[in-house]
Amino acid sequence: MDGIEATLNELADEFDLLGDWEERYRYVIELGADLAPLSEAERSDANKVRGCASQVWLVTEPQADGRVEFRGDSDAHIVRGLIAILLRLFSGRRPADIIAFDVRAAFQRLGLSGALSTQRSNGLAAMADRIARDATALNAANA
Repeated sequence: MDGIEATLNELADEFDLLGDWEERYRYVIELGADLAPLSEAERSDANKVRGCASQVWLVTEPQADGRVEFRGDSDAHIVRGLIAILLRLFSGRRPADIIAFDVRAAFQRLGLSGALSTQRSNGLAAMADRIARDATALNAANA
């Protein structure tokens, strides 16, 4: 689990350098701008994340080595940035490591829990829950 913790530490350091939340929001939006767009086919109902006020799609791609890659997109800039943070934490990891990681504590550490509106916090939780659910299913399938 060192990998996810190390990535969280990097993100926390980056956020700490930025100071106020206006700068941090800009940074989150910049992170989202770097996401590769999903194809129209990937913007399907099956990939849609429920519980988000914005349109959010998340694609889960199991890899041959047992790791899982995630890709995502949204119609809202700030949400694209939140997706980018989740992908940075979880994409390329093993399902068991994703399941074992306390994502709520990570949100607290980054200050996201207090800085986001209730609606955005709920959406972020819905995205994290979807990643955990997919990781749990893949972990069970690989057991």
